[in-house]
Amino acid sequence: MNTARQQVLASLLHRQPDGVVVDLGATTSTGISAVAYNNLKRALGVRSGYTRVFDVIQQLAMVEDELLDRFGVDVVSAGRNYDRSEDAWYAVKLADGSEAQWPAYFRPTLQEDGAREFAAADGTVIGRMPSGGMFFDQTHFPYAGGYPRSFAHLRRDMQRVLWGACPRGPWQEASEPHFWPKLRRSAEAVREQGRAVVLSVGCNVGEWGMFLRRMDNFLMDIYAEPDNVRRLVDALAEVHMATLERAVDEVGDLVDVFRFGDDLGMDRGPFMSPRHYRELFQPTHQHFCRYVKEHTRAFTCLHSCGSIYPLIPDMIDAGFDCLNPVQTSCRDMDPVRLKREFGRELTFWGGGCDTRRVLNRATPAEVQEHVLERLEILSAGGGFVFCTVHNILPEVPPENIMAMFEAVERFNGVAH
Repeated sequence: MNTARQQVLASLLHRQPDGVVVDLGATTSTGISAVAYNNLKRALGVRSGYTRVFDVIQQLAMVEDELLDRFGVDVVSAGRNYDRSEDAWYAVKLADGSEAQWPAYFRPTLQEDGAREFAAADGTVIGRMPSGGMFFDQTHFPYAGGYPRSFAHLRRDMQRVLWGACPRGPWQEASEPHFWPKLRRSAEAVREQGRAVVLSVGCNVGEWGMFLRRMDNFLMDIYAEPDNVRRLVDALAEVHMATLERAVDEVGDLVDVFRFGDDLGMDRGPFMSPRHYRELFQPTHQHFCRYVKEHTRAFTCLHSCGSIYPLIPDMIDAGFDCLNPVQTSCRDMDPVRLKREFGRELTFWGGGCDTRRVLNRATPAEVQEHVLERLEILSAGGGFVFCTVHNILPEVPPENIMAMFEAVERFNGVAH
């Protein structure tokens, strides 16, 4: 019998696997909120283990082995086994009163109004979660007032952004000498379990423009200040390439998929025209993908939310093999059309269940019907990894999550 990893690789090669392959929690856009995770564990009668929050901004839980096995998950993060020691985590109460653990480095301060704030090393408050909130919002944008003349201090400025100061685990230790050996041991442990390995390396250029300049400013800059956008993208690319080169050198032989991120769309269309994407961002994306493929046997995946149909041909030309999260509720993102037009070249890593209107609002029976329909559309001939359209949010009923995975089991012919 083929291992889970072999099934994932078959699907990525556009060969029909023995069954639909599944992701839950391998990335920061295919995961589950810690609140929803606690509710799910309670509904399943799972009382052991810990709810450990590896993505502190979005408050996503590290899915434990018991649930990976229960739901037939085939692919996980390279860093999931990085540090399970007790002193690496501490206990907190989530907004609903349930218990979880935050990583030891993350120490936001509790305010009088019940909010929690996180400050950069210089004391600037860069993130805030209101009382009763479920995630942190970025509150500081270093270049909101304009672009600097030089990007000599770009790395420092990136640490004054919430997404830079609080990266998903275990990247908060990336500058430590023990980081790469520990990450390698973690990836080796995943390989030994027989699952495919994903390494999220970020390398966001468009998104970092929004993090630094603020979204409204940066999107206007694409049209009004393209020279400054080019300068920033080039500077970001230099920073990111240093990380990517090290990742490829240290763990590239163990990683099956390198995942990049750059949100490029909104509900009704892309943030920019295809011409602007080709001129400002595609060359950098192409450089990243080419480097991975010249030095490893891994696939490349781009995370981009929104309506990005007009940009997909250029994303394929840039060298991306997979697209996530496949936000099918947006304009021109009909799964039938996407599979027909791009299914031979692109793996759809997502689109398996709509998280905006179905998973959170429908009945379990309606969820199953919806998922079965998506599986029929997207799984034919491989080129598909099942997961939700972005993360499972706090309000999602656990019965609907269980119904979603039961639909996958039914489709795969597994008796429940």
